[in-house]
Amino acid sequence: MMKSKPTVIDLFCGCGGLSYGFIEAGYEVLLGVDHWKDAIVTFENSHKNAKGIIADLFKETPREISKQTGIKEVDVIIGGPPCQGFSIAGKRIIDDERNQLYKSFVSFVDFYKPKAFIMENVPNIISMGKGVVKDSIVEDFKKIGYTVVYKVLLASDYGIPQNRKRAFFVGTKNNKEFVFPEPTTKKHITSKEAISDLPKDTLEDGSKYTTKPQNEFQKLMRKNSKGVFNHQITIHNEKTIEIISMVPDGGNYKNLPKELHHTRKVNIAWTRLNSQKPSFTIDTGHNHHFHYEFNRVPTARESARLQSFPDDYIFKGGKTSQLKQIGNAVPPLLAKTIAEELIKYI
Repeated sequence: MMKSKPTVIDLFCGCGGLSYGFIEAGYEVLLGVDHWKDAIVTFENSHKNAKGIIADLFKETPREISKQTGIKEVDVIIGGPPCQGFSIAGKRIIDDERNQLYKSFVSFVDFYKPKAFIMENVPNIISMGKGVVKDSIVEDFKKIGYTVVYKVLLASDYGIPQNRKRAFFVGTKNNKEFVFPEPTTKKHITSKEAISDLPKDTLEDGSKYTTKPQNEFQKLMRKNSKGVFNHQITIHNEKTIEIISMVPDGGNYKNLPKELHHTRKVNIAWTRLNSQKPSFTIDTGHNHHFHYEFNRVPTARESARLQSFPDDYIFKGGKTSQLKQIGNAVPPLLAKTIAEELIKYI
């Protein structure tokens, strides 16, 4: 008898990076929930058998979602509730409105009682409030029957061309503590290895590749792709291009003449990718980071590569929306590594 695949619900799914890693690891994703329409359109397009629903988890209860979708049970719940606004009193998280999305995640786990859950977040959630937040999170899930471990993982240790750090909380049942996977690579993939086959100029969606893949990572990214999508470049004004052109590969505002240092108020301004290192954390498209060689910001496709999204993962919505979806996502290759390890516990 064929064993059925373990099932997954992805809350705060965004465009679906985390759950796509689970699909790649052999799980069946049933549902993605997010309040942002563009992200859900991308999610449904790339998660062929899953349902995506637009819902505000501030307001919707697990019971309502279960009724609406007909999903009565699930093996794993995953997601990254925004926890920026945690309010803390003494030794615990208080019931402040800003914690509501996190509480919503807990309530879904409580309602469905999955065999395991994974909650992803910003790394400083571990140290927030001198560790009070992390302790409260562990306690909240312990109360409803889970053994919880947490760890900050660096994406580049797992074959992703990006030095992105993220905290993961993993809860399992029957007192079996989840053990995080060891790094899968000693040799980090550089930003050049990730995107050197993508051209300087815009390609219309569906265009043929202009070069052959130059390494194993590029082959992996192209594997099922029918062409290049989401590679529309940003046209900067002449002044901006002139300033970018003064910054060397891997450089930043410190490489500019003094009088240009404060042309932008953020300390990450005018930063070029370093062709010989993994990318820094891909953000949601604030136009401060530039290609290591070309005088422009990375395209959505280049950013997607740096996040380890395969080339057949097509982002919907306008360019700004695409960059935001990509910047918010969990790298699929990292998610896949965690998902493969989690199978042993369910």
